[in-house]
Amino acid sequence: MAASFRAVGVEADVTPDSNDETLELGGLHSCGEECLPHKVTLGDFLRICRRPGFDPRKTALFMPRAPGPCRFGQYAPYLRQVLDEQGLHDVLIFSPNSSDNYGDIGDHGSHLMRFSWMGIVVGDLATRFLLKTRPYETTGGDTDAVYEQSIAELAEVTAQTEQTPDEKVGDLVEAVRRMRDRFRAVPARYLKVRPLIGLVGEIYCRLNTFSNEDTARRIERLGGECWLSDLSEWIWYTNWARESDCARDHGRFNTNYLKLKLKSRVQHNYEHKLFAPVADDFKGYEEPEDIRAVLVESEPYLPATGALGEMTLSVGKAVYLYKKGADGIIDISPFTCMNGIVSEAVYPAISADHDDLPIRLLYFDKVSTHIDRDLEIFLDLARAYQRRKRRPRVYPDYFK
Repeated sequence: MAASFRAVGVEADVTPDSNDETLELGGLHSCGEECLPHKVTLGDFLRICRRPGFDPRKTALFMPRAPGPCRFGQYAPYLRQVLDEQGLHDVLIFSPNSSDNYGDIGDHGSHLMRFSWMGIVVGDLATRFLLKTRPYETTGGDTDAVYEQSIAELAEVTAQTEQTPDEKVGDLVEAVRRMRDRFRAVPARYLKVRPLIGLVGEIYCRLNTFSNEDTARRIERLGGECWLSDLSEWIWYTNWARESDCARDHGRFNTNYLKLKLKSRVQHNYEHKLFAPVADDFKGYEEPEDIRAVLVESEPYLPATGALGEMTLSVGKAVYLYKKGADGIIDISPFTCMNGIVSEAVYPAISADHDDLPIRLLYFDKVSTHIDRDLEIFLDLARAYQRRKRRPRVYPDYFK
């Protein structure tokens, strides 16, 4: 994402990795009842503002927002309030909204949206390679090194300026091939013994390893492998939601609806081009071609037309992963998260309807200390399910 901003001439970088100071600052400037992602993002932004030489007149903080009852919609206004209390009135908050597919992104919007989407797709691919390779590496650290190298190159290619979208996607396709070859070269023993655990849940907490105590790596150390719901899933969901709202309010024969469909078509085209070089590597790990495949699975439990946001995605993806042969599902959510609480209420019914598939919701608040114990118990349940399951897993050809 930062690289896509640089590609259109905007100096941009990611916040530093979160640490204890993040939690200290986030906790100092919140009341304690907010969800963990709020505390982490607030603390990270305040760390930026405390850097030596920080100039508020030359700084903007990127904090997207979304409508609805989730507290995420209040992150940007609350951040504005805290900055003003600190006398940092000149710091801008750049806050595009999911309600219009982040269409209010500003100057260079068309190129920036396209480049950002390409960056999201290749970033997701890098993470998928990481999670399917690291559990099987023969030398610890090899996969992480390749992942960091790949992210650095993908960002460098994405950040190239004065390119058309077609030129950009062409260069990224070549970078994906190089990434593929690096991951293929990692010495590894691919044996069909590890239970496959699907990771769903609140989007920030499940993707941010600091917030979730690096759950995926802990599962790997206990003998499992993870399938993580990626970032692009949320973009496809917001596309679907915007198209559905437009069709409901204005019908399908209007300019806005056609623009939304064209946007999705362009995004699919870029995604297919970027995925083509690695299709064989992800045999058995296929993500749904259309987000509706996930929403259909959630329909009996949390219909997407009524239960909005991550809850319907988490529930639908749990069923989708069951059909792909997963041996267990872990929902990663912040403590007190509405999406997690609602999903947790229907997981017992989903488990009962799907051969008693183990499903566990883990809440995170950076205080609980029993995650390894909980995961160890869950992995035992997943292994028991693995021995009796009726939905076989499809493996890539390189598995033995």
